[in-house]
Amino acid sequence: MPEQTASATKQFTITRVFDAPRDLVWQAWTDPDEAAIWWHPRGIITPRESVDLDVRPGGRYRYTMIAPDGTEYPTAGVYREITPPERLVMTWGSPDDPDETAPVLTIELAEHGERGEQTRMTFHVLGVDGAPGDENVYDGWDSAFDLLVEHLDDSGRE
Repeated sequence: MPEQTASATKQFTITRVFDAPRDLVWQAWTDPDEAAIWWHPRGIITPRESVDLDVRPGGRYRYTMIAPDGTEYPTAGVYREITPPERLVMTWGSPDDPDETAPVLTIELAEHGERGEQTRMTFHVLGVDGAPGDENVYDGWDSAFDLLVEHLDDSGRE
């Protein structure tokens, strides 16, 4: 029986349904102008000039979240799989983390609702533990998805 590494067993999933078509949710994940709006928990900012996305297999991305006290959280990774508009797979960590050992994010977007007017997002993290109430990675992403809901609502009214 193969031995599992500790990082292979650390994982969590967040599922959300957004009141927006899949193409708009995909754009929110892949457009740097939009990512800057919501790629952070509430109360933290991601300056647009810190966001650089090369959305293609093997392409790199980076962004920096800044807390109210000025603490910076630089984040980066490599896109492993891009299947528009339904699937993104990418590493996720600090800019100096080796991509081979960094946690992996898988985002799957499925049309939802009778006419596909909604999107069901399944967000899976492999390599990090997370649970509701952890005040860390799970809660951070959950809060970011709240901001995404608000952004998509605002986009729909324009």
